[in-house]
Amino acid sequence: MKPNIAETWKHLFYLCSLLSAATVQAQHRDYPIQAVPFTNVKLNDGFWMPRIRINHTVTIPASFERCESTGRVKNFEMAAARSGKFCTVYPFDDTDIYKTIEGASFSLSLYPDKALESYIDTLIIKISNAQEPDGYLYTARTINPAEPHRWAGKERWEKERELSHELYNSGHLYEAAAAHYQATGKRSLLDIALKNADLVCAVFGPDKKHVAPGHEVIEMGLVKLYRITGAQKYLETAKYFIDERGHYSGYDATSKDPWKNGAYWQDHKPVVAQDEAIGHAVRAGYLYAAMADVAALTGDAAYLKAIDGIWDNVVSKKIYVQGGIGAIGDGERFGDNYQLPNATAYNETCAAIANVYWNYRMFMLHGHSRYMDILERSLYNGLISGVGLDGKSFFYTNAMEITKGEGHKDREVERSGWFPCSCCPTNVTRLIPSIGGYVYGKKDNDLFVNLFISSNATLQINKRDVSIIQENNYPWNGNLLFRIDPSAATPFALKLRIPGWAANEAVPSDLYRFAAPLQKKVEVKVNGKAVAYTVNNGYATISRTWKKGDVVEMVLPMEVRKIVANPEVKDDLGRMALQRGPLVYCAEWPDNNGMVSNIIVPADASFTTEARPDLLNGITILKTEASAVIIDSASNTVSTQRQPFTAIPYYAWAHRGKGEMMIWLPTSVKQVTLISRE
Repeated sequence: MKPNIAETWKHLFYLCSLLSAATVQAQHRDYPIQAVPFTNVKLNDGFWMPRIRINHTVTIPASFERCESTGRVKNFEMAAARSGKFCTVYPFDDTDIYKTIEGASFSLSLYPDKALESYIDTLIIKISNAQEPDGYLYTARTINPAEPHRWAGKERWEKERELSHELYNSGHLYEAAAAHYQATGKRSLLDIALKNADLVCAVFGPDKKHVAPGHEVIEMGLVKLYRITGAQKYLETAKYFIDERGHYSGYDATSKDPWKNGAYWQDHKPVVAQDEAIGHAVRAGYLYAAMADVAALTGDAAYLKAIDGIWDNVVSKKIYVQGGIGAIGDGERFGDNYQLPNATAYNETCAAIANVYWNYRMFMLHGHSRYMDILERSLYNGLISGVGLDGKSFFYTNAMEITKGEGHKDREVERSGWFPCSCCPTNVTRLIPSIGGYVYGKKDNDLFVNLFISSNATLQINKRDVSIIQENNYPWNGNLLFRIDPSAATPFALKLRIPGWAANEAVPSDLYRFAAPLQKKVEVKVNGKAVAYTVNNGYATISRTWKKGDVVEMVLPMEVRKIVANPEVKDDLGRMALQRGPLVYCAEWPDNNGMVSNIIVPADASFTTEARPDLLNGITILKTEASAVIIDSASNTVSTQRQPFTAIPYYAWAHRGKGEMMIWLPTSVKQVTLISRE
């Protein structure tokens, strides 16, 4: 009789504990801080659970259906038959199936679903049948090796450094296989992945074929296979792929074109010599996450120094206020320092997801709240804006501003159900159900509380079981409650993150700052009594012997904060953005007389808040009075008039039709430019 999901997990954790004991000597090192697995954190959160549920009931089924209807599944069927013609657009379309399987596997551990599990099994059979005898798996070539996809080259991996995405496909296969094995205990997809990984390890290496993967992700995937199997070759090959960057003689090092000098692929110089985020933002984020993995597992100090410097560069010069990265649409890439245009902002959803992966790893390396501050900013704003409230419409890019002014070409935006390149929708399916895995971290006798999400978590501290229950209405309310329930009295340090926005730090740099400081300090109580706490690396630390029934309360001041940008960000001069709690707000046309490009919000405006459970699945809006510039074409006059102003959370925009939206709001009239428009 097949065990249920809960039983499978018990067996799996037992096997993993044995594996960990067997491989600890081989691994030697790991992250100083360990994540508490998402399966140990049972969410009941009013903000996140509806999203996780709709991801299971709508997003994942819609993604699989679109993989069927667009021919992605058919590509595997034709590869199995070794006959036909690759029928989708890109050679990396295989990964949409892998990523959706990964997300569905995470979701199965939350919502056991026999029909979904059975469907995944059928897909895995098709994937297995498409795999070549030596482990090679790439439908864009296997269907017809004589005429592979034009990006692929005539021989295997011939164009891997540039366009083929063969190793990128493998990386997403490995990540899906790890998730599927952990969620179900089945080896079916894992065995396919290991067979492919064994081929990759046999082909590539210092004394073998040399290449730096054109699109990173295989490095992260290989690390996951290493963690599951303890096989050193997977970790060594991951490190090899990272170290291979910057050593290719085929680039023109004198060229400023990132495609010609290798910068587009982060291949312009060795990774340990890189100190600036450059090139394609998603590839970069995956590379930096993989460097963190390998640094943790090997103790490579040069890797650590490099990603520390790159992180500083991103946070001080290349991140948008809503957590988006990758400002430039031409190449989906980072721009120059402080190049953060609003009208043409790109902000790919996948880049926000990569930013979450990277920043959580940086937290596990360093134990500082600043990394979780950036993760939270991306998660609550620039990431979930990429999926509609209906769970089946998406943004590939996430705009900062939609107006009808000069230079905007009357740009209007609405979410789409699918894209020819649908990396973002399928990436969302795998991130959303894993949210619980970012809530806590543990190091020896320290328990880090990173995200404020209503949940019940179980873990071990000092070899004793400890339950921690969160009860809150975050992000709408800053009153947080934690019930600590150890099996027996247990000493440990509870480390509660004090978000930067609650400590007068918009971001951990001078890129953005709050216009005025908070007057209130974060309050902490234990069993109803206020306690003095020390702040270590951004965490309110309470060290004591915890007993069954202990209750901790933390109150975060939820004021409306006005943000101003560094003067080097020219597009934001004379403007302000609005934030309340972790949420960045925007002005959208339906709430502001049909347009927002004519609105001026004074720098000294006072805001009120209003809970609107009837609007956009329940939000809190910001309200004040603003000035609107009114043009009377009949009399050829320009005037201003006072009118109500409303702002909504950025993630919720673009659900009420096409129209204007703006994050950075002008605070005064500097000049009026007259233009002729036909």
